[in-house]
Amino acid sequence: MKRLLVHVEGQTEETFVNEVLYSHLCAHGFGNVSARLMGNARLRLHRGGTKPWASVKREIVGHLKRDGACLSTLMVDFYALPADEDGGWPGRFEANGLSLVADKASLVQKRILADVANDMGGGFDTTRFVPFVLMHEFESLLFSDCLKFAEGIGQNELAPQFQLVRDDFGSPEEINDSPMTAPSKRIAKIYPPYEKILHGNLAILGIGLDRIKSECSNFRAWIERLEQLGAAV
Repeated sequence: MKRLLVHVEGQTEETFVNEVLYSHLCAHGFGNVSARLMGNARLRLHRGGTKPWASVKREIVGHLKRDGACLSTLMVDFYALPADEDGGWPGRFEANGLSLVADKASLVQKRILADVANDMGGGFDTTRFVPFVLMHEFESLLFSDCLKFAEGIGQNELAPQFQLVRDDFGSPEEINDSPMTAPSKRIAKIYPPYEKILHGNLAILGIGLDRIKSECSNFRAWIERLEQLGAAV
């Protein structure tokens, strides 16, 4: 029975794994898919940002070494990754100099995989670990279908306002990452009662993975890679 552990940074992503990704990937060959909050996020009083890479890497490498039969993936927001040149996440500082979001995600994902593989040592099967950098944060996915997004949170009349945001970008993954214009900030401005865990996952359920995959190329590549691993003999 193939098992997949998804390292996530918050309860929104944890809920996404348990309520959406689990059933989808189990239908593609996995016997079990479970989420693990990095660094006991549920117990942390201050949840802003993402843990330093060295700490997260220890968790990932420790898991891969302890459980040689389990595959692992990482779902993390580019927006929240520490970008300091010394001590930040692999490739994150360098990615700031790239213009295309797809290139940014690809660079960080390659650097993360290389760093984990280095710690795992020679002979490590790199198919066991699939890093995924979500551009720019979880809420970007909700703009894949603005009508279903609005319907999912019970605010149908807001669909045109969400669509105006979406129309300014080539894809939902390009909605920019700054303290004022990140996807979650834009949503909160349109709908102040927005609750990340509740509304975000209600919207995702309404939108569906197929629609998100059609709009978000980096997300699609991640899901399809996991589907392939689940189906592999």
